Amino acid sequence: MKKTELSIIIQKDEKGLYVGQIEEFPEAISQGSTIAELKYNLIDALKLLLETQKIMLSKTYNKQKFIKRKLQFA
Repeated sequence: MKKTELSIIIQKDEKGLYVGQIEEFPEAISQGSTIAELKYNLIDALKLLLETQKIMLSKTYNKQKFIKRKLQFA
């Protein structure tokens, strides 16, 4: 299965840190002293964002009947 790629927008701040966000998930924002560290931190931010959204959505459907399925895409 092909991995899905996301785009990141990177800027260097006045302190020399790389600051970035994931274009497809603009809420996922982080920083790092190197681009490699920034990428690692953005992955962590995305995981946290998705987990938070999952928790919030489960509260929305808390007492309702629903069907849950996995979605795979290339």
